Amino acid sequence: MPKYHVWTIGCQMNKAETREISDYLESLGYAPAARPDEADLVILNTCVVRQSAERKVTGTLSYLKGIKKPGQKVMVTGCFVDSHPDDLKKRYPQVDLFFKPGQIEALRQWIAGSGKGAAPNLLSPPADVTAYVPIIQGCDNFCSYCIVPFRRGREKSRPPDEIICEVERLVRRGVREVTLVGQNVDSYGHDLPGKPDLASLLGKINGIDGLWRIRFLTNHPKDMSDRLIEAMAGLDKVCEQINLPAQSGDNDILKAMRRGYTIEHYRELVSRIRTMVPGIAVSTDLIVGFPGETEEQFQHTLDLVRELRFDSVFCAMYSPRPETLAARHYEDSVPHGVKEARHRAVEELQTQIATAINAGLLGRPVEVLVEGKKSGKWCGRTRTNKLVFFPSETDCFGRLVNIEITNTGPWHLSGKLQEG
Repeated sequence: MPKYHVWTIGCQMNKAETREISDYLESLGYAPAARPDEADLVILNTCVVRQSAERKVTGTLSYLKGIKKPGQKVMVTGCFVDSHPDDLKKRYPQVDLFFKPGQIEALRQWIAGSGKGAAPNLLSPPADVTAYVPIIQGCDNFCSYCIVPFRRGREKSRPPDEIICEVERLVRRGVREVTLVGQNVDSYGHDLPGKPDLASLLGKINGIDGLWRIRFLTNHPKDMSDRLIEAMAGLDKVCEQINLPAQSGDNDILKAMRRGYTIEHYRELVSRIRTMVPGIAVSTDLIVGFPGETEEQFQHTLDLVRELRFDSVFCAMYSPRPETLAARHYEDSVPHGVKEARHRAVEELQTQIATAINAGLLGRPVEVLVEGKKSGKWCGRTRTNKLVFFPSETDCFGRLVNIEITNTGPWHLSGKLQEG
């Protein structure tokens, strides 16, 4: 039986596409391999949104060049693949196929044309409890720092019926929670006949029997509608959790980033969401060290974190990305040491905030969807996306359980199973 290994880095869209690739290969009779040196087919699903991610990709490609054995095939997809595959092939001759993100049909055609496809496996591959489901590819916003529109192209929504069929298929395989993903899910449907929006899609998915939870990301503050907030408030399977990237707390930096909103708009939006969906957990993304960012402007970002008290913050240091407006027109003027200090300041502040927020759950029961075991304990997430660990001799995989929280920290919680 042939074996495959998929190495994945980057966003939830990449994770969703890795699942699709894995499902396809397993339908042909391939079995997963734990390591690339054990596989007949190795696929790298890549990210270059940050320079650090790109370094990991090139490092892995060098590693594969050293271990590649006769007959083994290597393929690369994701945002590392630009519009010049011939140039990539010259730089990385160890790679047999480059295909752009989301274009899995190219993989199918290569396997069909090479005669490498095995006999179809009629058994569905085992499912996880949770799954990412892409609903829209690409982005039309062209934020000045972002490479995504240049690698994934303009926005292209999937038809609602196609998405619903995929979710129903996942549920039949045991999935109980889906996360709808896109570079900007709030733009969903604008390019489809009848212009269905994310709110209407959520309503349809909410009616699928056997599905327990729904999440969606990533959102864009300028595109989030009242209809969507009302859907979040009114649909019982939509979790009380949202990621709403702010990127900066300073209006001049937001303008240079081409984000299309002011920090006043962002504050008002968060307030509206929290009013309509009580108890919602709000997370955000931030970039520090954007070209020209002064200490005062950075303090505005810290003030925003301090004021809005996010449940979690993903903070990145700015790195210039090829083709983007920021890389072409702005000097990367903030020294690396300053970026590191600002990154550290955000993390230290957010650790204090998350510690205080999670401490409020001590002694309280929470509903957890159990996703598996780690270090001998069961683990899963609450509807507000808090990671919870608990011991139990009972097989809890895939179950909704009530856990009394006995210990809290900034990054996860632990507790004991409440029976009955």
